[in-house]
Amino acid sequence: MKVGAVVLAAGGSSRLGRPKQLLVHEGRTLVRRAAEAAVAAGCEPVVVVVGAHGEAVAAELADVPVRTVDNPEWQVGMGRSLSVGVRALPEVEAVLVLLCDQLRVDSAHLRGLVDTFARTRSPIVASGYDGARGVPALFSRALRPELEALEADQGARKVIVREPSRVVEVPLPGGSEDVDTAADLSRLST
Repeated sequence: MKVGAVVLAAGGSSRLGRPKQLLVHEGRTLVRRAAEAAVAAGCEPVVVVVGAHGEAVAAELADVPVRTVDNPEWQVGMGRSLSVGVRALPEVEAVLVLLCDQLRVDSAHLRGLVDTFARTRSPIVASGYDGARGVPALFSRALRPELEALEADQGARKVIVREPSRVVEVPLPGGSEDVDTAADLSRLST
């Protein structure tokens, strides 16, 4: 079973004031942590969508077996980056979508999403946290057109919530912990 991954790492980090993709947590940059987790979970190929800080992010991943893809329209929204990433993948059985700034995501959780898909063949396997379903999430090949058709300002959650009966949930305690502000950054260093 071939599962590709799309790591969304194109944002400008405007609330933080510097590229969050390159912040270091537990000895690795956030983008490296996410990319390596996807590779370790058995995803292949892994596409990392870059934009605002594209050259620096791509340089950080030079020795990781991933492909970086530039989204020149990164500022219009996450949906555009997701579409760029999905279109960059070859034909795969499923697409795993993840962000680079979710601190609780590791290869074990991503492998759990892939294993749940293999076992259930559910169209969507999403992470469950804070009473909602979100990314990281895995989407079957049949949903690829929905991901590619998202409006620029929409994320994968729009596809997840569209029809709840097609979603299987894998718990991700602390899944909402991400990095957007200086306060979040200080939490990283504790």
